[in-house]
Amino acid sequence: MLETINRLTKMLGVDVPIVQAPMAGSAGLDMAVAVAGAGGLGSLACAPLDAQGLKDLLQAAAKATNKPLNFNFFCHKPPKENPEQDAAWLDKLSPYFDEICLDKPQSLQMNSLQSFDEDRCAVIEAQPPAVVSFHFGLPEDAFVQRLKAAGVKVMSSATTVDEARYLEAHGCDVIIAQGLEAGGHRGMFLTDDPLTQTGTMALVPQIVDAVQVPVIAAGGIADGRGIVASLALGASAVQMGTAFLFAEQATVSDVYRMQLRDAGSQHTAVSNVFSGRPTRCLVNRMMRETGPLSLDAPAFPKGFAATGPLRIKAEQVNIRDFSPHYCGQAAALGKSTTVARLMQDLITQTRHLAADFEGWAPWI
Repeated sequence: MLETINRLTKMLGVDVPIVQAPMAGSAGLDMAVAVAGAGGLGSLACAPLDAQGLKDLLQAAAKATNKPLNFNFFCHKPPKENPEQDAAWLDKLSPYFDEICLDKPQSLQMNSLQSFDEDRCAVIEAQPPAVVSFHFGLPEDAFVQRLKAAGVKVMSSATTVDEARYLEAHGCDVIIAQGLEAGGHRGMFLTDDPLTQTGTMALVPQIVDAVQVPVIAAGGIADGRGIVASLALGASAVQMGTAFLFAEQATVSDVYRMQLRDAGSQHTAVSNVFSGRPTRCLVNRMMRETGPLSLDAPAFPKGFAATGPLRIKAEQVNIRDFSPHYCGQAAALGKSTTVARLMQDLITQTRHLAADFEGWAPWI
């Protein structure tokens, strides 16, 4: 176990095997730098950025820390135009727009979430970070090889064993095994069948056995107990998202933060009604009434064009009915904290639990 952990921490240039998940809109440079300062791998969501925005972020990150950081991108395929489906979906949401006195969009335009492309690859090559990660698969092989030639370590998420094998075969240095418990968008890319999705406890050892590259466990990991369990399953590190949403550095809205504090009395579900792709969120009214999974939802990322205006207007008056509050299944274990305190707690808990297990050896 120790050998695989050391292999990954050396590869990524970090001191502890903890990766902060890239969470667009919820985790910015302050959080990533704080995680890096505590010995982990901080991550930055780059999907909403154009080439100039990415260049600015790379420069700001270089000024903020000399520690390794992970820059995360999407690899989704642009959706096909389907004006009939778009119009039907807007009609279905019309009562919600009327309820909060908001004009319904006339059409669903593509939003700013873009897949990794030539412009972004060129920016990364000009100022290569330590790590680049992807969600929804990988970009074309030529981009992956260019990143690796620039000295960048490449990671991506797998939600099935087949996806893990695909990622390894196409040049991935590290695979993130994303269990079904994870908050946010499912990283699935070889299938859109939700019945293929597996929990972290079952997924991690299967992927570990199927590939030769290091594996990072993700989904439902909130404290030292989850870290030790993941390492025992063969993971070389963990990726955690929801736990960091409780930190002061999280850039969540007041409504979002309020819902997180009450997460223990709520539950989550996987839904596609907000973006068009399956994503785990705290259950709210829109999910109950239109989903949680709907065949009528437009393709990702066009769904945001419909629900984004609803969310913004509603949250201005503290209404959460139309907001995708991304959250994993272990949210009830979250505590208000700072990144530094959270990282120290995670490290301390993990060390104590690991020592406890050593004490069990004669009994086992």
